[in-house]
Amino acid sequence: MGADREMNQHMTDSDIALLLADAADGVEIGIAPTQAVIRGGRRRRARRWAVASAAALVIAGSTGTLAAAGLMHGDGNSPSRVATQPPAPKEQRHVDEPQTSPLAIGMDHGKQWEVDIQVWDAPRNKAEAEAQFAAMALYGLSPADASHASDLLGKTSFFVTRLYGDASRPKTVMFDTVKHWGAMAGKDYEAGAFPLTGNDGPQRLVIGQVAKTAREVTCRWKDGTSTVVRPTSDPGSINMGDENIRQAAGSPVNWFVCLAPKDTSYKSVEVTK
Repeated sequence: MGADREMNQHMTDSDIALLLADAADGVEIGIAPTQAVIRGGRRRRARRWAVASAAALVIAGSTGTLAAAGLMHGDGNSPSRVATQPPAPKEQRHVDEPQTSPLAIGMDHGKQWEVDIQVWDAPRNKAEAEAQFAAMALYGLSPADASHASDLLGKTSFFVTRLYGDASRPKTVMFDTVKHWGAMAGKDYEAGAFPLTGNDGPQRLVIGQVAKTAREVTCRWKDGTSTVVRPTSDPGSINMGDENIRQAAGSPVNWFVCLAPKDTSYKSVEVTK
């Protein structure tokens, strides 16, 4: 580890660029962040997410906020996919390379779609912040509210991306950089509703985070139907078409993904257990 660290400290920008060039080519950042926020429940939450789509809706509430380069392009015939990285031991550091976790994979209108999340550990000093800022730039990422490397000190960043069909690049749909990314409790939730493809269209894709103790999330759609998601029984893999509550490496909360049936869109979301 010491030798690797010493070698990395002497790597030039060109060296890093060569290592990350392929990843940078695979990332597409959305349009300038805009958002509409709905807050509800007995305890209003002050957190903010940045979303990369003008058609996105951010929902925050309780009743008791990039990019995932390296998304795997499946052929639509594989029944399952192994998680790219299991939850890492606490002693491992992920400052200039994020932890990537797949959240969902499915088929829609004959095309495969995927949702992944990347989590970047909080830099502890100037050198780590500069290394992370440079790595993010090479991935094509712009962390929220961070125009200089020093803005990343002590802050964790996450980026959630969506890939649809034969698109050559995953698209960042949700991201944030936070100093205190605390665990949720009870029926707390935060979620975003997005078009499944493009920047416009019906908000069929719901992505959100819940407490580790959440046992059930219900996504309700405008046509009167609903989708219920529960914790996966196999966190090490993702099956085609599964919609679950899942762990994400580096995240203090769990995540869920719901997809509305065709010809309808998001109405509401609630932690029901």
